[in-house]
Amino acid sequence: MGPVAKIIVFDSGVGSLSIIKPIQKKVTADIIYFADQKNFPYGTKSVVKLEKIIKSTIELLNKNFDHDLIVIGSITPSLLLKKIINNPQIIGVFPPFKDAKRKTKTKSIAILATKLVIQSNVLQNYIKKNVPKKIKVIKINASPLVNLVESGKFIKNRKSCKNKIKNILSKLFLKNHVDVVTLSSTHLPFLLPILKEIFPNIIFLDSGNIVAEKIAKKLKHQNKTKSLTIFASGDAQVFQKKLSKLGIKNKVRSL
Repeated sequence: MGPVAKIIVFDSGVGSLSIIKPIQKKVTADIIYFADQKNFPYGTKSVVKLEKIIKSTIELLNKNFDHDLIVIGSITPSLLLKKIINNPQIIGVFPPFKDAKRKTKTKSIAILATKLVIQSNVLQNYIKKNVPKKIKVIKINASPLVNLVESGKFIKNRKSCKNKIKNILSKLFLKNHVDVVTLSSTHLPFLLPILKEIFPNIIFLDSGNIVAEKIAKKLKHQNKTKSLTIFASGDAQVFQKKLSKLGIKNKVRSL
């Protein structure tokens, strides 16, 4: 039997499950998903606190599992913790600005990200480096939308969810003639059907495919079969309930 391809993906909750599908389309590997729900949300912590959490989470995963790659499935630590991301065995998730630049006709794009990212100089510098001056970038705090996903409200209470999204986004999109939006939190692709319904003329971009391509390039070998095993910090049963609302039937184990 040859070597087994193993990828670990982790995030503070259900968020990064949105990138599992694109990864599975690109590579055949065993995926371990770790929901660090006891530290949810990453996006409102201070950078110092976040760094502590991410370091100890990576240590925990290294101690418990053999793996080829670890994916930090959250844009907040990927952008803010450069030192950790510089490890060749670790892959981060970043705003999909390359596509956004190509696709915008109005030269006005919006980035939906967590409060911590929106307020950081790091994002400002990242925009400067990756987006030409002639394109306007509207930064929008999407932490309230992340909560709609994590709480499962977007399934249970679609109508109030829709209203909340409209209240947060409509005016900003209209006023700034936004035609492309980057979903720069891995929780947000779960809201895509609702977003497309409210804003049919806007293109929404998600980072999942970019991450999947990075993994495909880095993986030395692939398996014949694929699997997904899910672990959670805190109460595994609570997380299991969350997943079953999303239609995910996998058993959740504690870590």
